Amino acid sequence: MPDTSLFTPELLTPLQLGSLSLPNRVIMAPLTRSRTPDSIPGKLQQAYYGQRASAGLIISEATNISPTARGYVYTPGIWTDAQEAGWKEVVEAVHAKGGRIALQLWHVGRVSHEMVQPNGEQPVAPRALKGEGAECFVEFDDGTAGPHPTSTPRALETDEIPGIVDDYRQAAERAKRAGFDMVEVHAANAYLLNQFLATGTNQRTDQYGGSIENRARCPLEVVDVVADVFGPARVGIRLTPFIELFGLTDDEPEEMAYYLASELNRRGLAYLHFNEPNWAGGDITFPEGFREQMRQRFRGGLIYCGNYDAELATQRLADNTADAVAFGRPFIANPDLPERFRVGAALTEPDHSTFYGGDEKGYTDYPFLDNGHDRLG
Repeated sequence: MPDTSLFTPELLTPLQLGSLSLPNRVIMAPLTRSRTPDSIPGKLQQAYYGQRASAGLIISEATNISPTARGYVYTPGIWTDAQEAGWKEVVEAVHAKGGRIALQLWHVGRVSHEMVQPNGEQPVAPRALKGEGAECFVEFDDGTAGPHPTSTPRALETDEIPGIVDDYRQAAERAKRAGFDMVEVHAANAYLLNQFLATGTNQRTDQYGGSIENRARCPLEVVDVVADVFGPARVGIRLTPFIELFGLTDDEPEEMAYYLASELNRRGLAYLHFNEPNWAGGDITFPEGFREQMRQRFRGGLIYCGNYDAELATQRLADNTADAVAFGRPFIANPDLPERFRVGAALTEPDHSTFYGGDEKGYTDYPFLDNGHDRLG
């Protein structure tokens, strides 16, 4: 393994991200861990996030904005008082360690099933199109849980979309009361807002479908209401143009990405967070010049994520195509990841069998460099 200390000085320099000052550019990526059976963050999440407070910014696991936004059991929400109170204690645990944390706001759209939805209703989506090969995560009648093919969704009526947008606004208001430093709008990975953006999943004929401007309308309306709550300089968005996931297809990913960059720049958003196209496998990459186009079109922060190590991350900073890099699996197994980068220490490999579900095993029991554990009680 190379001496990572040779590559990381830039990663460990401060960054002004919107109106938030970060101590370094090592971002903790959003990571679904499926450890909130009642959807309310608790002591385990306080320990987990508190351990990782040395990240420049923690972006929380994807958090459902409403009961109908769910596609996976055991994931947290932000639509009830109890959930808000649980997240408030998580934020306080991170702040007590000097950290900064953003809440990622999530609606899965069609990546769901009646078993996960309130009253066994159909999931909602831009159109009634089932994702080919898509699976969600459900709890079965015998109490066990596991992957299950998604249902065919029903198409949202035009007059229902403002209600979805308002769910994001209410979730942002709860996140602000809970003390989060930022919020990130999840418009990536083939979930609801990504479904509006893509040609294959959005075949609407009203003002929310058809042209690039119309397909971007719902995601931009969400950004606008969230920014109204937090201020645009405390709002980011996650995007995954070119990704192939859950049966999502798109004929205009590059054009949409450029349009969004310009529109979000005009709104003064804090950052754009791109997941690499090959994150979920395959050999798809960004087109030649894509990153440079993002730099030209968007004046805020640019964050990239997906299979990065310290060397590649440092290269992105050096060529000025990124301001920070988000790390997912490395942060699972290395709660003190910035320090490991600083001293050039080897990284602990994560146990894939404990990624989803369970208790503290594979969650809060990974060692720090001094082989100690910090469970925050």
